[in-house]
Amino acid sequence: MRTYETIFIVNPQIAGDDYTAVLEKFKGVLTDQKAELLKVDEWGTKRLAYPVKKHEQGTYVLIIFNAENDVVKEFERRMRLDDSIIKFQTLLLEGGFEAPAPVEAAPAEETSEEASETEE
Repeated sequence: MRTYETIFIVNPQIAGDDYTAVLEKFKGVLTDQKAELLKVDEWGTKRLAYPVKKHEQGTYVLIIFNAENDVVKEFERRMRLDDSIIKFQTLLLEGGFEAPAPVEAAPAEETSEEASETEE
């Protein structure tokens, strides 16, 4: 299996339960075909650089998954047929996908003690 990332733009007029249904539909397309979802990241509604299908804005979604080539073809075919998807692009991640290590926040007590020492 190979690692792919797909970014797609959902029609901004689709919101709430309808937006969630669209997102679940495409996650289901992948899981039904035995793809492994690694990351689903919703970026929110943003202004487009240029109008796409007469839309000035769109809701961006990034999905990273492991799958076979035929799964990607079916996934893209279904996106082309769905009117709620304005635009999409799928890329092969040759190096695979590594989740970033979690960043640990410094305890609040230490930072306040350091600040008071520098003030003196």
